Amino acid sequence: MKIAVTYDNGNVFQHFGKTENFKVYTVEENKVVSNEIISSNGTGHGALAGILADAGIDVLICGGIGGGAQSALEEAGIELIAGAEGNTDEVVETYLKGELVSTGSNCHHHDQEEGHSCGEHGCGGHSCGGCGSHHTLEGKNAGKTCRVHYRGTFNDGSQFDSSYDRGEPLEFVCGAGMMIKGFDAAVADMEVGQVAEIHLMPEEAYGMPDPNAIMTFKIAELPGSENLEVGQQVYLSNAMGQQFPVKVTAKDSSVITLDANHEMAGKELNFTIELVEVK
Repeated sequence: MKIAVTYDNGNVFQHFGKTENFKVYTVEENKVVSNEIISSNGTGHGALAGILADAGIDVLICGGIGGGAQSALEEAGIELIAGAEGNTDEVVETYLKGELVSTGSNCHHHDQEEGHSCGEHGCGGHSCGGCGSHHTLEGKNAGKTCRVHYRGTFNDGSQFDSSYDRGEPLEFVCGAGMMIKGFDAAVADMEVGQVAEIHLMPEEAYGMPDPNAIMTFKIAELPGSENLEVGQQVYLSNAMGQQFPVKVTAKDSSVITLDANHEMAGKELNFTIELVEVK
């Protein structure tokens, strides 16, 4: 069995139609025996189902996904698990344990207010290049597939992520927009075996919070929002069917406020990076 997961910086990428890479896991006897990263080759939405079918994919795990893409996957005979988030390796393990349930998109917004687009509200501080936000990068490792171990901490020393804890290096194409700008730049000139300590300001990481990414709606105008709770993450769809994650930050009897900023927006981040391999 082969499982594909929409992939961005080690986590489940939340915009299926804008996915640039999938992490594909080969499973035997309910255990992962190998994995690789494949590119979508710039193909979007329903056509992605053809790429996955050609790769022999049996199951797709993703975040948000539109109705057209869901239909294409169904026609291709690919099982869909939507609404997933977090580290891709952990999500796949949860699926293999039978504990991952497809929740799909909990609410949809069809451009009821002017100016709504993925670029404005979906990827303001994202680490990916999913909305065309590639950054030009120079360095001997730029354009090459790199494998790194890393540990990420906040300024207070608390850890937010670690490949060491997962026991497997992170693999990505340096400079392809799969990583945040400062992480990519650090790896671009590293030597295999080198360990680097870096401190990133928000501008080099997930950006500053964008006030335009905080949206307020009348509950009556947003079907499904009456069932949401403060702190819950859901997905909105824009007029083009592109979906992006938002968090419910406030709600009363008639109005709900949603924040599409990345959860790391505005934060300074520290990384210990060990370059394991350059392919």
